Amino acid sequence: MTSFSNNPINTSVILQSGGEGCSCGGSGSNSSPPSYVYALGKVEWRFPKQSVEKEFAQATGRTETSGQTDREAVYTVLTQRQNRYLVRQMCWVLTIEGLATYILAPRDPADLDLLVEAVRPAPSPADVDIIIGMRGPIAPPELCNGLMLPIVVFDQIYSFDRNMLIGSIPCPENIEAERFTHAAEELFDRIMQMADNAGATDEHRALNYLAVRYHAIYAKAAEAYGQSCALTGVEVRPSSLSSTRKIVAVIFSYTNRNTDFTEKFFVRVDVTEEFPFLVTKLSPYYDR
Repeated sequence: MTSFSNNPINTSVILQSGGEGCSCGGSGSNSSPPSYVYALGKVEWRFPKQSVEKEFAQATGRTETSGQTDREAVYTVLTQRQNRYLVRQMCWVLTIEGLATYILAPRDPADLDLLVEAVRPAPSPADVDIIIGMRGPIAPPELCNGLMLPIVVFDQIYSFDRNMLIGSIPCPENIEAERFTHAAEELFDRIMQMADNAGATDEHRALNYLAVRYHAIYAKAAEAYGQSCALTGVEVRPSSLSSTRKIVAVIFSYTNRNTDFTEKFFVRVDVTEEFPFLVTKLSPYYDR
């Protein structure tokens, strides 16, 4: 088992300095509330320094990669057990909409395998990686070749492509499969492309959770499109049910293209802790 001392990123220090805060006793005036992340993007790797890049090149030369593309060769090298030290030395970054957003570090060293699996020997523009974890401080410039981004200590990574996600959603019996697929793809893409959705606010964490875990929003979108309605708004508000827990209402607005009449539907999500969960199912929403 790899120890944290061998990992360039010390996750225990990160969590104390920028994650859950310090619980060292005393007044606790220096403690800060945890900052959770539930982000959708793509995991990429970088060389933190030239010596690591040269070592990787030597490891590639020792590995059988004949006939492979560059990406396939990288995957082959990283999945070799004898090259696991390289996985620990490399810098892992989550990009969102093409922009480097977070530097990633596993809470458990065994989860380095999740990073390797996200490399993909044959990448596709539809590839998606979900990062669930805790946001820490900004990385120092020497950590990742000058890249100064927030460090996220992750507990889970799910890697899939958009077609796989949409294909796993049960199609309602009253909707044609092709129409449902197109509607689901459009809704998923709109959530992914929402401005500044880095998966760090309660609103974006709730939206990203629903995008990958709650099938009903896709069925409702397909139904609305079939009734000549357009998705005209996605809004997240604090729920009136919030008291000791943080609960948000995610509201989807559909406007009829012929009559301009707008119907709203909402779902409540609990975002108090690291893993969001559903509180109430999708139902009609009425402005008060």
